[in-house]
Parts: sequence; C-alpha cells; structure tokens
Amino acid sequence: MTPERVPGPQTAAPEAGEPEQAPLTLTPAPTREDEAPGLSRDARPGPTADAGERGSAGQRGQAWARNMSRWLPAGLGVKRWFTLFIACSLVGAFAFLYLTWTGPLHAVATRWILNLNAALGTGFLQVWMLGGAVMLLSLAGAVTSMVMFNRSILRAMGSDPAATLDTIHSVRTLARGPRVVAVGGGTGLSKLLGGMKSHTGNLTGIVTVADDGGSSGRLRASLDMIAPGDLTDCYAALSDSPVLARLLLHRFERGEGLEGHTFGNLLLATLSEEQGGLQGAMQDVHEILKVRGEVFPATTSPTRLVAELSDGRTVVGESQLAQSKGDARILRVRLDPPDLPALPAVTAAVRQADLIVLGPGSLYTSILPALLVPEVAETIRRSPAPLVYVAPIMTEPGETDGMGLAALDAAILHHLGRRPDLLLVNSQPVPLRVVDRYAAEGAELLSSLGMTPGVRRRVSYAPLLEAGDVAHHDPAALARALLALRHRR
Repeated sequence: MTPERVPGPQTAAPEAGEPEQAPLTLTPAPTREDEAPGLSRDARPGPTADAGERGSAGQRGQAWARNMSRWLPAGLGVKRWFTLFIACSLVGAFAFLYLTWTGPLHAVATRWILNLNAALGTGFLQVWMLGGAVMLLSLAGAVTSMVMFNRSILRAMGSDPAATLDTIHSVRTLARGPRVVAVGGGTGLSKLLGGMKSHTGNLTGIVTVADDGGSSGRLRASLDMIAPGDLTDCYAALSDSPVLARLLLHRFERGEGLEGHTFGNLLLATLSEEQGGLQGAMQDVHEILKVRGEVFPATTSPTRLVAELSDGRTVVGESQLAQSKGDARILRVRLDPPDLPALPAVTAAVRQADLIVLGPGSLYTSILPALLVPEVAETIRRSPAPLVYVAPIMTEPGETDGMGLAALDAAILHHLGRRPDLLLVNSQPVPLRVVDRYAAEGAELLSSLGMTPGVRRRVSYAPLLEAGDVAHHDPAALARALLALRHRR
C-alpha cells in the first residue's frame, strides 16, 4: 500500500496587490534521551510480597470503580431501570409486610417475630439490625440473580457478556454524537473513520469507486462492478469485530485466480453478484461486518476517471494518471460516464450532516472522483454544515507536484463549486529523515506558496502527524481536531 499523501490542484494565482507568502518551513523534530541514567533494573529494590498484594487489590478496586463509573453517563438507559428494580423490590417488601400483618398470616408472622426476638435476646435494636441485614442481602441476591440471568441470555445468543458495556456505550452514547460525513478514499479516509468511530456512531463514509488498478481493477473488468478496494478498507476501519477487520484486509499471496485479491474485495464481489449490484446489498454488508456507522460508494455504477492535462493530452484511468502525467499539470478531472446516480442514503446523510470532511487522501484520485457524482456535489453545495478539507502533509508525486495549499483549495472550488469553509493543516514538524525519504520518491512538504489573506483566514493548524517514519495523519489526533472545528464556519 502506498503512503498516504494528499495531492493538489493547479496553483492559484494570488490576488492583485497581495504579497505572496513564503513556503511553510520545516524544523526537525528535537531528539531526546528516552531514559535518564540511573540504577539498572536489577539494582532497583523490588516491592515486597505484601506491597504487591496490596497493589494488586488496589488495582482490582480501581478497575471495578472504573467499570462501575462507565454505567453512570446519561443516556445509557441502564440507571433508570436499575432504580425502578430497586424501588419495586422495596415496594414489594413493604406490600408483603402489609399483607402479612393485616391478613390471615398475622398470627404466624407475630409468632415468628417473637421467637426470633427471644432467640436473639431482648431489645428492639438487635431485631431491627437483623431485618436490615436480611433486606440488604435479599436485594443483593435479587440484583445478582438479574445479572446472572442476563449473562446466561447473552451467552445463549452468542454474545460476550464482558463486551456488553462497550456495546451499550456504542449504541446509546455514540448514537448521540455529531453526524459526520467523510468523503474520499484510500488509506487516508479509512484512518479518519477509524479515529472518529470512538467519538460518534453517526458516521458516514462516501467512498470513491473509480479505482481501476490492482485487485479492484481485475474485479471491475471481470464482473463489471464498481471498484471495491477503498470500500473494503473503510469497512475494516469501522468494523466492531477485530477478527472481521483482519480478515477483510487479508490478501491472498497464492492460488490461481485468488493471488492479489483481498478477502474483503471478494466478499463485496460476491454480494454484488448475488444482489445484482451493491446497491441492494449495503444493509447486508453493514450487518455482516458489524460496522459502527455506514459506508457507501459515491455511486453504484461503474465509472472511469478521465484527466485533462495542460499539454492537451487526456489520460483515462486512475491507475494511469501518475505514470502518464509527466511534467504537465492536471487542468480538470471528470468521470466517464458523467451522469451517475447516487444512493438515496448518501444524499440523505449529507443533508443531515453536522460536519462534512474532505480527505485526507489524494485529491485527484480519491476525493474529487467522489465529488464529481452530480447528486453528491449538489447536496454538498446546498448543505449548511461546515465543509473541512484535511490538507496533505506531503505532495503526491505524479499528481500535485509543486502545488501548494492555495492550489488545492482552488481545485476543490473548480470541481465542486464550493470552497471549503476550513482548511485543516498539520502544525507538527516532520523529521528530516522522513522528508528525505519522501523526497527520494518525488514528494515534498506542502507549501503555503500563493496563499492569499482569504485562504489564510480559513486555515486551522493542529498537530496531526502520526508517530513513526511516515508522513501520515494520526487518526486520533485528526478526529479530535475535526470535532473541535464542527461549530466553526
């Protein structure tokens, strides 16, 4: 899989009279010692057995307290029923007492109380204490029986009782999260969805399906279906089942006809064949893969990406663009055929969105192809939700060579007909060794060349760099930064 880098459109000319901005500078990440010198591990005094036992008991108590506190947030729908259970148990106890005291069992109850009082000795306090203890033990036994009953039901249904709280949290708490629509494809979109799913369950990924290379290209040519590759990545990112997520991304390395395909691509191809297209299989896919949120193709009709270059040439096919572009600039991209339908669920999600995110991902081959579906573009233009473009950290070789942030912004306006309300840019320095490695592949740091005051006012900076020897966006940091922007325009 190629590294995630975002491309960009033609460089936008600065407005008359406005100074051109210097490119964004890069400072290497400072180095530091991970550990200060000191005693070796063997030379340090170890904890005593008693201290270890106390620490273990304390850790268990803290873990129990944390688990209990997770039941307390509002909206889970648990506390109300637990409170009702306790209240009904107490009312039932008092009702039984009233029935016993006023009914035919009065004599029996009186004799039982007198015998118990005599056995314990004189004094009302002792009997009262015993009654309170028995009542508390009865309530504890009732609660325990209810919990064990629910555990038995869950096990019988094939569910893990230990994961019940996470499931309730996902369904109830995350269901009240902001409605976020993310548009794009490739590694960038799947990472964004993976980071965002811990904050909200109202996620919709709108995925480009114009890929014609690799496993997706072979399945497209054989079955006349849309490209499944980017859909598979997004389904794996949003799946609540780690096992399913791992299986979806498994790529066969041998076998005639199977080599090079991922299991997820073959699964989507199977559903497409069985349902006569993926349009009717979307709900089945979400249920089978236990997806938190929704993932839809931008269109359910096969399409090809066509790029018009500055030297007059036309390149057909996403996989051909980078290797055929040469020194020419990309003037415009379009889909063939152009009038493609969008799923009603896609346009409905955009209309209801609180936040619309473009990227991260390659602008010309991941983001713009999804925006070129007419109904998708029209709905986004009319949406009142903030439109945020996640700017790339590096340029995309063969697509956006030498292009800065202003050019990317201009290309989105040219193709979509709406400027992004905000441009989210990484503020974290990229290590020089990473910059050098990308430079060897023809990529460079995104620059601010050509930025006008109008563009600069819409830029928001945040530390987004993922740890490691890659120039990728960190999913968790990106999700936090985007959610902080959802009320800004």
